[in-house]
Amino acid sequence: MTPKYDFDLITIGGGSGGVRASRIAASYGARVAVVEEDRLGGTCVLRGCVPKKLLVFGSSISADIEDAAGFGWTIEHADHNWSSLITAKRKELDRLAGIYQGLMDQAGVTVLSGKGRVAGPHEVEVNGKIWTTERILIAVGGWPYIPDIPGLRDHAITSNEALDLDARPDEIVIFGSGYIAVEFAGIFAGFGSKTHLVFRADKPLRGFDEDMRDGLMTAMAQRGIIIHAGASIASVDEASGKKQVTLDNGTCLSVDAVMAATGRMPNTAQLGLDPLKVACAKNGAIIVNGEGQSSLPSLYAIGDVTDRVNLTPVAIAEGHIFADHFYGKATRRPIAYDLIASAVFSQPPLASIGLTEEAASAKGYSFSVYQSDFRAMKNTISGRQEKTVMKLIVDNADDRILGAHMLGPDAPEIIQGIAIAIVAGATKADFDATIGIHPTAAEEFVTMRTPRA
Repeated sequence: MTPKYDFDLITIGGGSGGVRASRIAASYGARVAVVEEDRLGGTCVLRGCVPKKLLVFGSSISADIEDAAGFGWTIEHADHNWSSLITAKRKELDRLAGIYQGLMDQAGVTVLSGKGRVAGPHEVEVNGKIWTTERILIAVGGWPYIPDIPGLRDHAITSNEALDLDARPDEIVIFGSGYIAVEFAGIFAGFGSKTHLVFRADKPLRGFDEDMRDGLMTAMAQRGIIIHAGASIASVDEASGKKQVTLDNGTCLSVDAVMAATGRMPNTAQLGLDPLKVACAKNGAIIVNGEGQSSLPSLYAIGDVTDRVNLTPVAIAEGHIFADHFYGKATRRPIAYDLIASAVFSQPPLASIGLTEEAASAKGYSFSVYQSDFRAMKNTISGRQEKTVMKLIVDNADDRILGAHMLGPDAPEIIQGIAIAIVAGATKADFDATIGIHPTAAEEFVTMRTPRA
């Protein structure tokens, strides 16, 4: 019999979530195509997590060189070659994009190069050609948003361009207070750029634990980042080869580059969803039910384009569950969206899982807080004044750990392990019964015995 459709599934978007959904669906025998206008890999591999982390690694070496003096090292002429780093980074991204292409080839997935548009309930248009499919999966992620401030859109770069600059700016203004803003502030400052961080709030990283936010802002200032809290950019102009940035408090800054780190929006504007009356939120996010299904029954969505929890591992999990459920006929397994660990690769890094004090109060919990603030052992010799902050939020009713938060070296690596325990329902008594590894910072999580007053 002739198949009713060209494919069983067409995925629009070849990022981490779309690739996972597509190759798992194909492994069950589905006929699958992926539409991608760029290289495979998506935001995380090409314009986000991976290249950013490589730059974080590189920039953090400057602090290690500073700290080395306290341990007796004399390191002279430690100059950095920006172009060499960017060349190495591009080579690594080429390698990873090739791996993603190999995964598609091995799984038997057809890759359709070009911009995809939903042309009908079972139709996807790519470069003027219509392909038919039983289901459509949207996995196009998000795209940087720049506010409509005079001159900002004309003169600002975003995280996309910041990761691929041919030359490092000597002085830069970064506008924003979220994880992208503070991560890039650490990157540019670490490489030696005079870095200004401008944001409207009183402190960065809204939604994270207040003590972590305070600690990070102090640490950023200690590392030379110039913080303009409670301020916004009023206008940006260009004169004498410099970006002229005027803040709403009257401050004027003449810099080499301006970066807008002011959030991301679901990348749905050109998908052709409006004519099909696909229900979307005001920011363009596709509204989906528990199975990832939109208001158009044949159309599904995963990842950042749904604006639920915008993290790459979440998109991958959603894609895998989608494929298992619809093509592997597996019982749909739920994702505990309220217990997902996250990290900010600031300098120092911050990581957390579960509820903050503020969120626990808002939910009506009676809870105790266990907290430890200390200089890491390395800092006692290096002379760095930076403090590590660690915190546990414990439910007084059943002793269960409601949240864990850390600011300091290796915080993401440590919280990843802590997250397993919390997802498994660990109690404070379980933590207390665990013998720590000494001397480590991580052992503080199992040696905090007295609640904070």
